[in-house]
Amino acid sequence: MKSAALLLPLLFLAAPLAAETPEEIAAAALEAAPVWDGHNDVPIQLRGRFGNVIEDFDFEDTTDTGQPDGSRVMHTDLARLAQGKVGAQFWSVYVSAALDEPEAVQATIEQIDVTLRLIERYPDRLELALTAADVERAMKTGKIASLMGMEGGHSIGSSLAVLRQMYAMGARYMTLTHSKTLSWADSATDEPKNGGLTEFGKDVVREMNRIGMLVDLSHVSEKVMMDALDVARAPVIFSHSGARAINGHARNVPDAVLARLKDNGGIVMVVGLPGFLNEGARQWNANRAAEEARLKALWQGQPDEVASRLKAWDDANPLPKAIIADWADHIDHVRKVAGIDAIGIGGDYDGMPSGPVGAEDVAGYPALFVELARRGYSQEDLEKIASRNMMRVMREAERVRDAMASVPPYEKPVGEPR
Repeated sequence: MKSAALLLPLLFLAAPLAAETPEEIAAAALEAAPVWDGHNDVPIQLRGRFGNVIEDFDFEDTTDTGQPDGSRVMHTDLARLAQGKVGAQFWSVYVSAALDEPEAVQATIEQIDVTLRLIERYPDRLELALTAADVERAMKTGKIASLMGMEGGHSIGSSLAVLRQMYAMGARYMTLTHSKTLSWADSATDEPKNGGLTEFGKDVVREMNRIGMLVDLSHVSEKVMMDALDVARAPVIFSHSGARAINGHARNVPDAVLARLKDNGGIVMVVGLPGFLNEGARQWNANRAAEEARLKALWQGQPDEVASRLKAWDDANPLPKAIIADWADHIDHVRKVAGIDAIGIGGDYDGMPSGPVGAEDVAGYPALFVELARRGYSQEDLEKIASRNMMRVMREAERVRDAMASVPPYEKPVGEPR
């Protein structure tokens, strides 16, 4: 009996340790490397809902911001950002691409201003970040590092001087286009006019590299993506895009571009917008648009009839729901083609009706990381996806900026030959 008792501790030591659960792996990853999200549209919500008058706006809790029917509740507030383990956020200072360029420049400055005012109102929770070191410092103190990104080249009014001044005001990336083609760059969702980037457009990329502003290729045509990669000396980002092989939307990144990210060092910050994630949802959107056009042609001048029949179509054809697994499928594909170092997260919250089921708002990021852990992603993988890849990209953009310190500013106006 005595010898058997002595064996028990040895048997215990020889037993395999219990494997970490996906929940534990995800939690450990997000504790070590909180989410650095590439795109959030709170600033345009402040403009649209409150006219940028935010004295009475409570960012601690925005769950009371919906309509009486419960719709249009904001996706973001400080409480849910904490639940979502967000440690750094690119706030989009987006303004409509339908604005004339001079008006767009003014509106963008107003969006920078309201974003800065929001950050200043919550100094214990938010901290303005202009460099990778700023982000690292804010994260270490438990604050959300707050950066700004412009969404569309219309925001600089075709002026490199304005680009430089937007950087001086704090903008740290610019999406080259939004939904409309510019005189110097083609949009993914508009008719191409330039065959990609014009020479001025290439100078925009060069100047962004020179000053240290990240080049964002979400929203641009595939040819613009390729042209930008040809010119760029620093890593590019896709602040909120998916994989086109999984969902064929033009806003998503084709494999030919993904394959080039390894050499460039750039990342796709994979988007959470359901219509870009679930192919069935994309098909549904196209079918509904076609049905609406058909009804308007059949029932001209009778909007009530059109509305009634379109509602009947909606009732008979429910929208397919995107789920967290769809989001993870896009991440899987980017890893397959471009590698684990090419992945980030770009939710697009408050720029869409809702995120996928289970991650409807910014509190849902941990659920995505649990799903990835279930698929075999290691803690190291998840830390890279959450923020370490984006940290590397920003540090490299700063290194390129420093290496180009002797290069004079690019000065060619739009339309002028080189």
